[in-house]
Order: sequence, then structure tokens, then C-alpha cells
Amino acid sequence: MTGGSPRAKKRLGQHFLHDRRVLERIAEAVAPRPGETVLEVGPGEGALTDLLAARASRLVAIELDRDLVPRLRARYAGRSHVEILEGDVLDVDLAAVAGGPYVLAGNVPYYITTPILFHALRAPRPRRAVYLVQKEVADRVVAPAGHPDYGALSVNVQALAVPERLFTVGPGAFRPAPSVESAVLALEPRADPLVGPGEEHAFQRFVVAMFGQRRKQLVRAVREVTGCSAEAAQAALARAGLVPTARGETVPPAGFVSLFRAAGGPA
Repeated sequence: MTGGSPRAKKRLGQHFLHDRRVLERIAEAVAPRPGETVLEVGPGEGALTDLLAARASRLVAIELDRDLVPRLRARYAGRSHVEILEGDVLDVDLAAVAGGPYVLAGNVPYYITTPILFHALRAPRPRRAVYLVQKEVADRVVAPAGHPDYGALSVNVQALAVPERLFTVGPGAFRPAPSVESAVLALEPRADPLVGPGEEHAFQRFVVAMFGQRRKQLVRAVREVTGCSAEAAQAALARAGLVPTARGETVPPAGFVSLFRAAGGPA
């Protein structure tokens, strides 16, 4: 690049990762296979992009910051297998851009992490996705039923993918340093997703609504969310094989799927 290092933009949630050891570990975790396209979300200065380009048959880096795009294009002008795409990742059809099997990597802005996670989980999904996210988000995504961090995000991600928190990253690995710890999160979409494409949006709404009633017993929460009678709520819980006096934070993702189908979703 020319013109020195770019200044991070607070409005875009930019924190540029510069720790070489961490960058290498992320690139190794992405582990593209021969013939797979790598999609990178938020290449920034290109630190991770360099390592991914050395491993990928084809790399498409999606950058929102219009000031960074020409820098990145100049940097990779001599590498025909690297493409820099300007735009908001939430507006990009990832599978169409990949044009075939792909994996995904990204240092995603913390303020839009959840929308990006679910955007990338739309079918057809990547074989694997590796994200650098706020540690708190990673903890919530991987939390099992009954854990204090378990919630709607846990259920909705785990219904579609198998998550793994790989390692944590301290603030000093970034420029500028964020005020929180980060973590590298890997998602491998399930071969047998618990909900089908036609159910995903309604199921996600149902789960969010149920966790909005998390302090209530399931029978009361189902009534509040669906608007059904006590008898109908009891019947739905019986069909789902769930105890009416239990609370949502103890129900695993498969149990929420059964309840969603038995109760008919939110009102």
C-alpha cells in the first residue's frame, strides 16, 4: 500500500489486527481445501488477506470502507486469484460470489456481528466459517443449555451449525486496541440442520421471543409468545416432550425446534 497506514474509522467499528501469530492461527483455522474459494469479510489493511491469498486457489475480499478498497486493489494488482469487492457484506450474495464450494473468514465489526453470522448461515452455506469476534459473543454462541451464557443466540446458531471457540485474543493485538477481549470462533454448518430454510426466520423470532420470557416457566412463556390458552400450551409442551415447569434456559436447541413446531410459532 501507499500513503502510510490507514486511520481506523470508529463509525465502522474498525480495529486492525496486527499480531502476526494470531493472524497465522486464524489463517490455519480457515484451512481452505483445493478448489475452494475463500471469502474474507473486512480485509482492512490486508494483514490476514496476505496469509489467506497464499493458501487459497481463489480469494474474494469484501470491504465496506471505500478508502481502503483502492489500497487493497493496488496491493493485489499482480495476483489474479485475488479479487477486492467493495460493498456491505449484508448486501452480498455470498454463495453467488463464491460460485461453488467456499469457506469464510472475517474480522467482523462488533456492532453487526450477529447479522453477519446469520447472513453467512443462509443456504447454500460455507463449509466452514472463522470469525474474530467479541469474546462475549463467542461465549454466548458456544454455550450449552443450562449455562449462564446460553440464550437465543446460542440456540439459533446451534440449530444450524456446530460452533467452537478456538482461542482468545487480547486488546493489544489490534490497532487501535478495543476495550474488550476478542475470540476466534469457528462455525461448521450442520449436515443435518435442525430447521429447514422455510422455517429459519420464524424459528429465530420464536426463540428470541421465548428468551424474552426467560424467567417464566415454559407453559407461561408459550402462552405469552403464541397467545394460546393454558390447555393448548400444556398440549404443545407434551407433544415436544418438555416439562411445563422448566425454563427456556434449560432447553437444548432440538427441544426448541420440537416446541416451535408443536406450538405453531409466535402469534
